[in-house]
Amino acid sequence: MTRLGCWLPLVFAVFAQGVYADAYPADELLDLSVEELLNVKITSVAKKAQALNDAAAAVFVITQEDIKRSGATNIPDALRLAPGMDVAKIDSSKWAVSSRGFNGRFANKLLVLIDGRSTYTRTFSGVYWEMQDVMLEDVDRIEVIRGPGGTLWGANAVNGVINIITKHSTRTQGGLLSGGIGSEEQGFGALRYGAKLDERTSGRVYFKGFKRDQNHFANGRPSADGWEKFQGGFRVDSNVSMQDEVKLQGDIYHTNIDEILSTPQLAAPYATTFNDRAHADGGNIVAKWQHTLSPTSDYSAQVYFDTYHREDGFLAEWRDQLDFDFQHRFGWSDRHDVVWGVGYRYTMDDIDSTQYFQTTPESRNDQWYSAFLQDEMMLVEEKLWFTLGSKLEHNDYSGFEYQPSARLLWAPHHQHRLWAAVSRAVRTPSRGEHNGKVFFRTFPPQTIAPGLTSPPVALYTIGNAEFKAEHLLAYEIGYRTTMIDALSLDMTAFYNDYDNFRSVMLGDLITRNGYLEQQLVLSNAFSPKTYGFELAAVWQMLDWWRWDANYSYLATDLDPGSSPLIPVSPQQRISMRGLVSPREDTDLDVWLRYVDSAMTISADNANGERIDSYVTLDLRAAWRPVPGLELSLVGQNLISSKHLEFVQENLTLPTLVDRGMYAKMVWEF
Repeated sequence: MTRLGCWLPLVFAVFAQGVYADAYPADELLDLSVEELLNVKITSVAKKAQALNDAAAAVFVITQEDIKRSGATNIPDALRLAPGMDVAKIDSSKWAVSSRGFNGRFANKLLVLIDGRSTYTRTFSGVYWEMQDVMLEDVDRIEVIRGPGGTLWGANAVNGVINIITKHSTRTQGGLLSGGIGSEEQGFGALRYGAKLDERTSGRVYFKGFKRDQNHFANGRPSADGWEKFQGGFRVDSNVSMQDEVKLQGDIYHTNIDEILSTPQLAAPYATTFNDRAHADGGNIVAKWQHTLSPTSDYSAQVYFDTYHREDGFLAEWRDQLDFDFQHRFGWSDRHDVVWGVGYRYTMDDIDSTQYFQTTPESRNDQWYSAFLQDEMMLVEEKLWFTLGSKLEHNDYSGFEYQPSARLLWAPHHQHRLWAAVSRAVRTPSRGEHNGKVFFRTFPPQTIAPGLTSPPVALYTIGNAEFKAEHLLAYEIGYRTTMIDALSLDMTAFYNDYDNFRSVMLGDLITRNGYLEQQLVLSNAFSPKTYGFELAAVWQMLDWWRWDANYSYLATDLDPGSSPLIPVSPQQRISMRGLVSPREDTDLDVWLRYVDSAMTISADNANGERIDSYVTLDLRAAWRPVPGLELSLVGQNLISSKHLEFVQENLTLPTLVDRGMYAKMVWEF
């Protein structure tokens, strides 16, 4: 029995008790006016409920209605709605997702949370997006913070924080059945049912699954990257008293991923491709208790356990993670709002080495301790606020790290907000950067003189136990306004100064049996800079017609000679959505996107791989013939039959994203 199998009886046994719950249900986010959109309640910026308009950070909220009307069928595609987000599809099951640059298969400067549970993997510092999923109909909102969030959320919240928040179970009573078929989305379906368990307790269970078609290579050959996944879960909420709320939720999943791997070899032809089927299974369980002392004071405790087993042609990995978090918020002298907390995390892994990736030791246990304090001070009554705070952490890779920030918010008028921030954030080393060894390329024998041929040279990236944490000092300034009733603007400018950025240095050249091993050792020699601005606008042109638009500009200033080792994200991104509801039972949606050219790291090309700019168009039409039933037709990537969005750093061949269409039904009963 796998580790997951050992935990499943406990998960469902606790679920059967039905005694846990979350915070109060969030306000419904549908049919909001332009001004109301800026007053949507969020929790990710300050770890308390506040209006988006009052957040001294670059934050964007993706609502349930946004997700539905975009036609997105997964979390990464939904994140394309936010300005400043670099989302690129690698193949049918994999994405590269980052904020404000340095994108990659394992973009390591973006912290992603699902209901407060971190999805960050310690193995490579990043997110296995193909393993992270939720029932999209149950998502309340996705809070997207561009810029550092380390003061409250800790290490790895360097360039952004994504917090996916699902609905309180009281808002998902009754049944929901959804399903569809299409050219790329070959088949998908979900079933959710919620009910009252007693006067104070409600819950829901869900099951979902899908099968996605393969894409194609540039030469028209099928890329054999089909993907299927099955997932189920539950959530229980209870008001155990007038002051106490508790929550328990969990998920289990299994996924199969087809792929063609491109791998180096030590013998002729020195590189090969082969079909591989990866699989992964895992699960999690989260419990949270919140106690309210007064309207300005509360405390909460959360604990979660996460486990997964993943196996493919590159490695076999088991990982278990236990996390505990406590925080307390209180008001002080009517002008201070203080929040503080402590945290502990314990993770265990077991990695089976292959010829492409080895770790020494193969098993490792690590711990993290953290504490934070933040004070929001009102300097001028309802006009000027100053927020100061810091987080102190200790981890087994780089020791003690600190992450302070200072933020200023000025409200000269109820329709205008200006804010500025200076923050320090840290990205701690990964397991692979300390203990890993990656075989990524072989140079064939070369004729160096008549009758004399050199042996093949195998290149390995070698982890370094002295590898340090990467640091960022970020400067931000922003402005929000509803200058006229039908139009809102949100603008942010930033400058990011990185230090101890990951690089490689030439290591030992070792003679092996029949070949040479050239080692490239990870180090911290680079100090790149990025700067840019982001603009988001909402225009309610008519009561039944709304336009959402955003523009992002990102400039990347690299160290001399570092360009092949650091990915360069697109400089410009444009997104424009039109949401039209000419009748109460009909929706028509159009989504046009432009993405500038980019450069990615490549094991097969020392100069990196260039990704050309592209334009995409998505269309959606929906009809509700009777209450509770919606039928929709969605077309995605309609401008061209296929286009390239990203090239993974190693192992996979460049895969084009195909045009697709699907039909969907949602029935609520």
